[in-house]
Amino acid sequence: MSQEKYIGMDVHQATISVAVMDGRGKLMMECVLETKASTVVEFIRGLQGTLAVTLEEGTSAAWLHDLLKPGVSRLVVCDPRKNALLKDGNKSDRMDARKLAELLRTNQLHSVYHGEHGVRTLKELGRSYLSITQDVTRVMNRIKALYRSWAIPCSGSAVYAPRHRAEWLAKIVEPGVRMRAQRLYQQLDGLQPVRLEAGRELLGESPKHPAVKLLRQIPSIGPIRSALLVGLLQTPHRFRTKRQLWAYSGFAVETQDSGEYRCVRGKLQRNRERITVRGLSNNHNNDLKNLFKGAAISASTRPGPFRDFYVALLAKGMRPSMARLTLARKIAAITLTMWKKGVQFDAQPLHRQAA
Repeated sequence: MSQEKYIGMDVHQATISVAVMDGRGKLMMECVLETKASTVVEFIRGLQGTLAVTLEEGTSAAWLHDLLKPGVSRLVVCDPRKNALLKDGNKSDRMDARKLAELLRTNQLHSVYHGEHGVRTLKELGRSYLSITQDVTRVMNRIKALYRSWAIPCSGSAVYAPRHRAEWLAKIVEPGVRMRAQRLYQQLDGLQPVRLEAGRELLGESPKHPAVKLLRQIPSIGPIRSALLVGLLQTPHRFRTKRQLWAYSGFAVETQDSGEYRCVRGKLQRNRERITVRGLSNNHNNDLKNLFKGAAISASTRPGPFRDFYVALLAKGMRPSMARLTLARKIAAITLTMWKKGVQFDAQPLHRQAA
């Protein structure tokens, strides 16, 4: 008899609902565990046979991955956005655990990458820098939104400079609105030093990883972007081709089609007049997409091989938005190739393509 066991875990802050199935899909056990390391490890050790475990990506996924990996033969942290079966019918923690175990048994789960512990520190420092940068951007947008709401033109960056603040605050007539602007300025002054410190910590950790120095050779990929790339991607070998990296970065084109064929005189023919809805993938890493987009915008405005490539695309009649998308894809493909093969940056292929 097969000793394989498929374990679905529905993880919450206080408890974990667990369902155990055998290889034939028969439910063998159900229980509720406390979200505690010793309790989870003791439960796994009490099971016999070949264990396969799955749980959804979430707040505790990284912790549970590191905790369970040594004690099981297979561990899948799955993408909750692709588990359509969980949304079908009634819903409860017990049912979700059962459905996860069944999806694992039938191999219908899409895994989320967890691994490469050697870059864990760089990854966490990168996430810290990105989150603080988002907070700074949000406060800056609120400051400009406040001025615009009172019909005060505020283009440029002078509105944020400390030496000009008295002049800008004097333009606000309402006392309450002026006090609100002062609080936003205080918030901005508190976040900017924290962002600088987070950037220094990220740059201090990055020299420990040889890939960072290699990727810095790519135009428009500076010290911060190269460190973030290594922290976000962790390893290039998780992507078999550049198209997989494009999908992960949000640059893959999705098509939706139906009724592709029709019968003409008793023979099947492909319908060439069918309507196809095209668009970029919504299931992607937002931080990575913003990084490659920023690199493409920077490269398209500065002299260099990428600028020549971008201008050549425009000369062929391509729209600027599509040209920037193509340039972002090119930068992503070069990043993957250089990192995988450990080669130096070579601008000659770009010059040939531009010609």
